[in-house]
Amino acid sequence: MNAESQRDLQLLEALAEQSTITQRTLAARLGIALGLTNLYVRRLVRKGYVKCVTVPPNRLAYLVTPQGLAMKARLTYEFMKYSLDFYRDARRHLQRSLSSGVNGHQRVAVYGTGDVAELVFLLLKEMGIELVAVFDDRTGRFLGLPVRDLAGHDATEYDVLIVAALEKPGVVEQRLIAAGIPEAKLLTLQVAKVASAERPAGEAFGVPHAGPGGK
Repeated sequence: MNAESQRDLQLLEALAEQSTITQRTLAARLGIALGLTNLYVRRLVRKGYVKCVTVPPNRLAYLVTPQGLAMKARLTYEFMKYSLDFYRDARRHLQRSLSSGVNGHQRVAVYGTGDVAELVFLLLKEMGIELVAVFDDRTGRFLGLPVRDLAGHDATEYDVLIVAALEKPGVVEQRLIAAGIPEAKLLTLQVAKVASAERPAGEAFGVPHAGPGGK
């Protein structure tokens, strides 16, 4: 499922849930600029998936048309299939990478608190490995665990730091290395933001580093 289809599904779901939602609220909900939101909504209207009408008191409402509902159903199915394929692929690659990368070391930490980090957490549980720390740029809580700032990584004993973040390959790693994380401890599990249907299974992850060292 490509990025455009995911965006269309998000827009159709939001408009079907609340027809009188403002574009500003829609932009905030989707995390995109207001101008882009306007372009995307107009695109859905042009394709006949959404109809824009005026309702009292002088407000706009976005009605998802029958064509839009059919498209929403198709995209939902595609997203569910994509999610299952993604999980299956992620599970296989994580297990293979961790079995070689961790290599018996049980002190595993994770950088990231998003969807990929949640997947890593679940798969580590399956493998009988407990997280010793979670790091991210913003502190708080993650699945009941405290999220620590990278500045305090020296105070934590860990053998491997799994990079679980949806960014371009190399970007996060360089930031972590600049923060003082030894490159040999990084286990990169980068997930492509968009996994096209034509991409062969197994290309969703890249593992440029997998060499844990003791600390």
